[in-house]
Amino acid sequence: MKLVSFTHQGRQSFGCVTRSGVIDFDRRWPGTWRDLKALIADGRAAWPQIPDDADADYSAETVALLPPLPNPDKIICVAVNYVAGDDRDAARPDHPLLFLRLAASQVAHGGPLVIPVESDRLDYEGELAVIIGEGGRRIPATEAFRHVAGYSCYNDGSVRDWQKHSSQFTAGKNFHSTGAFGPWIVTADEVGDVEALAIETRVNGVVKQSSNTARMIFSIPQLIAYVSTFTELVPGDVIVSGTPGGFGATRTPPEFLQAGDQVEVEIEHVGTLRNVVRREAGFA
Repeated sequence: MKLVSFTHQGRQSFGCVTRSGVIDFDRRWPGTWRDLKALIADGRAAWPQIPDDADADYSAETVALLPPLPNPDKIICVAVNYVAGDDRDAARPDHPLLFLRLAASQVAHGGPLVIPVESDRLDYEGELAVIIGEGGRRIPATEAFRHVAGYSCYNDGSVRDWQKHSSQFTAGKNFHSTGAFGPWIVTADEVGDVEALAIETRVNGVVKQSSNTARMIFSIPQLIAYVSTFTELVPGDVIVSGTPGGFGATRTPPEFLQAGDQVEVEIEHVGTLRNVVRREAGFA
């Protein structure tokens, strides 16, 4: 099932996507769940069973998608988590390198990625997002997949000069409308082997990043185990699992996003996240 948050005629709601459009869970089961995060917290056994050929409430063209989870408790992002090139013997970090992203910095599928007034170095990072379904603390890696509700695409847009202001990434990772998330959450049962998914980022149709989640240094279960050691994970938390090589800052010369660029992050069995880049109003 593909779970979404959206607005329709000015009203915010949530539901799922079928072949014919969007089903509105709040319209069909009013008051049962306040939002998609509450649905996820209720557990899979309580979710509606919607076949992919079910009649929709709205056509896809009449809804505006939101980030699938507009209000996660935590967005925990991972850096340096893919083997570079073919060098599987290269030195690897002993522990995941983590930073936090604010929910307010997110933008939906189809929304604009924004180059801020303060910089012209907005970069792309295609990543697999892991959505926590069952919370917990000190979750063993062997049990980690039981805690996953589903997966989504993420573009961890980075304002590189601000990211390099210090050894901490916070400033460069949290500008308004730089973290693209969507278009939906695909439930874990429909994704299959999440540790063998092709992942690709394209700018204006040109492939810039191409890899496979099998090349992650720290696997999804390892990340869940590590993160849940220092903080309690709760339903709706998002772990953004790192990006492969090929992003703009690593290219010669560097290639940063320009107004009008279209960026796509495609992940096998998950979907394609698509955004157009624009400059913030007032950019000289």
